[in-house]
Amino acid sequence: MTTAAMTRRRAATGGWEVALLALNVATVIAMAALVWASLLYAKPAINLSGDEQTAQRIFYLHMGCNIGALAGFIVSLTGSIVYLLTRDLDWDRATQAGIEVGTIFGLGTIVTGIFWAKPTWNTYWTWDPRLTTATITVLLYIAYLLFRNGIDNRQTRARFGSIYALFAFLSLPLTYYSARWFRSIHPVVFSGDNPEAQGGFALGATMTQTLFIAAIAFSLLFSSLMIMRWRILRLEDRAAELREEIE
Repeated sequence: MTTAAMTRRRAATGGWEVALLALNVATVIAMAALVWASLLYAKPAINLSGDEQTAQRIFYLHMGCNIGALAGFIVSLTGSIVYLLTRDLDWDRATQAGIEVGTIFGLGTIVTGIFWAKPTWNTYWTWDPRLTTATITVLLYIAYLLFRNGIDNRQTRARFGSIYALFAFLSLPLTYYSARWFRSIHPVVFSGDNPEAQGGFALGATMTQTLFIAAIAFSLLFSSLMIMRWRILRLEDRAAELREEIE
């Protein structure tokens, strides 16, 4: 590699580092803004009891985790399709990173939902269709991580992971529409209503604005974690290649 090429490569790397730093700073600011908005700014459109007020504040974290999980699983779908078409391992790394980060957010969705359910439904857990399908989705993606780690050959692992991720994504529409298709006490927040819902509340102006802040904050958080994990996976693959060359 020539000196000029090395200089351009270092400049490009430095540019990416600055961009990632800016993304991380924006993420911290957005998450701080979300904490302030959810605790102090958001006011429900109707009067709520003390326990219901607590549930209302958990709602923004719950929806934010939903957004992060959805983003991760959409990235995995895209990465799987592109990898199967191109056999470029960078897209398999994107699939893996998206699923790992998305699964963390998926678990966050379930945990925050549990704390929301206690003051709202007077129980931490019920086998409601939305809760059940969401749990199945998270378990499917956890299984992805377990199964692919048991395959030694790198290309075989990538091919299996991509095909599995495509099938796992099919559970997302079922989870989304479960509160509409089946008898459910889970409220429908967007694009519809569920007359059997327990604990639903109207979104006032400040709640809608706080929900918008949550969407931005968790999108930035997902992007930061996704990019960092993708870079780590690249380094892990490069280290594995170097070990093979030495051996």
